[in-house]
Amino acid sequence: MKVKNIKIGVRSLDTAFEEWAQAFEKVRRGKKIDKRRGVYFTSLEAMRKVLTEKRLELLHIIKDQQPDSVYGLSKIVKRDLKNINSDLELLRDIGLVSMSKARKGRERVIPRVNYDKIQLEIGV
Repeated sequence: MKVKNIKIGVRSLDTAFEEWAQAFEKVRRGKKIDKRRGVYFTSLEAMRKVLTEKRLELLHIIKDQQPDSVYGLSKIVKRDLKNINSDLELLRDIGLVSMSKARKGRERVIPRVNYDKIQLEIGV
């Protein structure tokens, strides 16, 4: 089985703007730009606010136990469904969780983690 990774990093706004400007210039000149994937934050503190222990626990449980619905996930972690939905929405927005709908009796939303590892990258 191939291991899929997702990169999470910390970059200053200046670095992010510089990389964007370089990519824009390449596109302007008709050159190909390197495709890079990942989630980047402007500070370690910002990353910690998003990747809390409870959200990291959700990622782990979704990957490990593959719950068949958001409701099922809330039962596994013994947390309020509203809070689980808020956390999943944020994790989905930054690309760490995918959500799909299924209909078997009742319509369900199924959370998925499509990678095996998170790699942390911090620029110095």
